[in-house]
Amino acid sequence: MPLGPRPDDIPRIRRTVSVYKVSSIITGSFLLLLVLMMVLRYGFGVDIELLGPYGFLALTPKELIAGINLSTVILIVHGWLYVLYLACDFLLWRYIRWSFARFLFIALGGIIPLLSFFLERQVPRQAEAAIASIEKVSA
Repeated sequence: MPLGPRPDDIPRIRRTVSVYKVSSIITGSFLLLLVLMMVLRYGFGVDIELLGPYGFLALTPKELIAGINLSTVILIVHGWLYVLYLACDFLLWRYIRWSFARFLFIALGGIIPLLSFFLERQVPRQAEAAIASIEKVSA
């Protein structure tokens, strides 16, 4: 069986690419927030507190937080968004039949800061190129 997308998977690929674009931007944004949070936590010993006694947003030592620990919220939200990002990556890998190395490289987009913004532009182009090659062969 030749590698590459099957003609009947083209609508699924386009849907997955649409979700992938949104998830990569949101996941990348939360990853940048996560990096900021890690610098604050491990560099300065403070977490981001929401609605605490020190105001709407405050940098507070972890043991003094009385409001919502926004640092923990950022960690959890980024984790779940990364799961969505990884699911889109997996579906694209499965439908387009890319190499496993490409799957792993795209998966790094949710781990390496700013990479997801670069991949958000590259992956859809590569997916459209794969679709175009299949449409050319089918025509």
